[in-house]
Amino acid sequence: MRLLRHLEPLALAGLRILLGAVMIGHGYNKVFHGGLARHVHMVSNLGLPGWLAYPSAFTEFFGGILLIVGLATRFVSLLVLVDMAVAIWKVHWKNGMFGHGGYEFPLSLAVIAFALISFGAGPIALDGIFEQGGRAKSKKAASGK
Repeated sequence: MRLLRHLEPLALAGLRILLGAVMIGHGYNKVFHGGLARHVHMVSNLGLPGWLAYPSAFTEFFGGILLIVGLATRFVSLLVLVDMAVAIWKVHWKNGMFGHGGYEFPLSLAVIAFALISFGAGPIALDGIFEQGGRAKSKKAASGK
C-alpha cells in the first residue's frame, strides 16, 4: 500500500494530462478555424442560449492547457464537469450509454474531472508547486525567519 501512495502524484498527473489533452483536442476546432460560429449554432440548436458556446469552447481548449500544466486544476475541472454534464444531457443521453454517440466517453471524462476536483492536481503541477512554496513561506514566517 505504501508503494501505491507514492504513485499518487503520477496518477493525478496522468489524469490531468489525459483530460487536458482530450479537452484540447475537442476544443481546438471550436476555438480556431471558424469553428466557434458552428459551435454557437450547434448549442443554439440544442435549445440552449448560443452564448454558452463561448465558455464551453474556451473551457475545452484553454482549460485543457491549464489542466496539463496543473494550474487552477480544481476550478477548471469543475468547468469540465459541467461541460460534460451538459453534453451528456443535451447530446449523448438519447443514444444510451454504449450506443453510437453514447455517453460513456463524456461520462468517463466527467468522472476524471470529479476526481481532480476531489484530490486536486497533486505535487507534479503548478498548483502543487505554488502550494508548496506557500507552505514554505508560511513555515518561515511562523518560525520568525
